[in-house]
Amino acid sequence: MLKSLYTTATGMKAQQTMVDMIANNIANVNTAGFKKSQASFEDLFYVTLQSPGLAQGGDGSPVPIGTQIGSGTRLNGTTKVFTTGTLEITERQLDVAIDGDGFFAVTTQNGTGYTRDGGFHVNRDGKLVTGQGYVLTPEITIPSDALEISIDPAGRVSGRTAGSPDTSTSFGDITIHRFINPSGLLADGSNVMRQTDASGPPTTGTPGDNGLGLLKQGFVERSNVQIVNELVNLIVAQRAYEVNSRAIQASDQMLQTATNISR
Repeated sequence: MLKSLYTTATGMKAQQTMVDMIANNIANVNTAGFKKSQASFEDLFYVTLQSPGLAQGGDGSPVPIGTQIGSGTRLNGTTKVFTTGTLEITERQLDVAIDGDGFFAVTTQNGTGYTRDGGFHVNRDGKLVTGQGYVLTPEITIPSDALEISIDPAGRVSGRTAGSPDTSTSFGDITIHRFINPSGLLADGSNVMRQTDASGPPTTGTPGDNGLGLLKQGFVERSNVQIVNELVNLIVAQRAYEVNSRAIQASDQMLQTATNISR
């Protein structure tokens, strides 16, 4: 009975982790480029009282079953789901969404980061930056006399300037990056992820080449969180938590009964 108390406690911890993860998904439902997380669990070690096939039956053949008692569950890891979110039209010149695989590279205080948030702005130096002020890599500088900015699906940034209103001037090219294991990226906050040994090095290229997505100007990628699915998962986690708590109550009552026998 004491073992059941500890085993059930692991189940309650697992469901609490599920609720924490679901709450973060729901909280970021309107975060541009956010990718939802899902948790995976694994069973803990088993107490083996009798290994399957070890004992022999009356005819000398191995008994087809054994006796093993599990010790509960634990969190195996959380995985980011990198399906493309809804592309929402904004008609803003500096809003760019990636339709497909890939990340924008930005320069942060901690080095190079990667993001799906394409809501860019122009800083005081004319450079394209994210809403947090991280400079897009490679750097693209917009002239102060720019009249309009055009970003084509392949990442070419151009436009007309006051000094040359009748011709298109090239401002630079946007490259995007993909990883063989994007789930291995480390979420660093501020819509930025960071490369790790698990993610592997990035493959850099022109949008549309080698499996990289195309760019869409005037769009922003919303999160891929599905509220209905998250609410269903929340109800399931809550009910599982309640059932585990009832198992603890049942174990406690059985322990109380066993204790009262000696009185």
